[in-house]
Amino acid sequence: MKSSTIFAASVLARGTGGHMLVQDPRIDLLPDGPAGQRRFKIKTAESEDRRSRVNSLLKDRYAWRGYGQVTLPTDQSVHKFTLTAVEADVTIGTITVSFDGLSKLSADDAFGPEVGELRRQGRKICEFTKLAIDPSVGTKRVLAALFHVAYIVAHRVRGYDMLLIEVNPRHERYYERMLGCQVLAGERMNKSVNAPAVLLGVEFEYIKAQIGEFGGQPERASRERSLYPFAFSLREEAAVISRMLDKQRIAQRRLTDTGHPDANGRPSDFAAPDLSGY
Repeated sequence: MKSSTIFAASVLARGTGGHMLVQDPRIDLLPDGPAGQRRFKIKTAESEDRRSRVNSLLKDRYAWRGYGQVTLPTDQSVHKFTLTAVEADVTIGTITVSFDGLSKLSADDAFGPEVGELRRQGRKICEFTKLAIDPSVGTKRVLAALFHVAYIVAHRVRGYDMLLIEVNPRHERYYERMLGCQVLAGERMNKSVNAPAVLLGVEFEYIKAQIGEFGGQPERASRERSLYPFAFSLREEAAVISRMLDKQRIAQRRLTDTGHPDANGRPSDFAAPDLSGY
């Protein structure tokens, strides 16, 4: 899958192993963004050129904080993918989504017992990591679009039912208010980044309900203080899903004809170059 949307949080990391969200800038302080047609697109960081641009954004956003190098995962696979926000061919934001499977989630490092209990309960869990945004162009509208496309892939297409996010304890209230997250585990040291973290979670069914009620209605943001009024409308969401499914059908036909899912050998749900361009 491909994406071009901004997220209002940066990832705190030293080296390539650690992931945790840091407000950069605070979600609730982002400008709403201009009304009317969206000028950005949502793409996957699939090509070498696009991944290089995303890595440059990650490097720029974290170098000033004194953190070590942050890079994308090397495996763009069925278990992990990266979305980018692109406007006028400039990468302005990124987020990586990891699905529970053969490899452990990043949250296992500091919150192994809690994550393990969710697995024992039969939950299908995923996590959002490596978030970065260009603060000169970041808006709630772009942030919401990136979050919305990640949700579509995780829940509407793949059927995962719960999202996990690690954040600094200072920022948990912002995520509770803006996304509806709840604290699953209290403060603990994240050894990979040598910083405190709390584990947050939110049910995708809750996100679905909020999008259904508020999505595509930015005028309601003055009363509804969450991020959801800036998300896509249900009509726009349906168009994104339809585009994904069309690409899947094309890829499946190619698989039947050639034995390869697509020209790059990637899973079918990564095939759509432009997931959203509204």
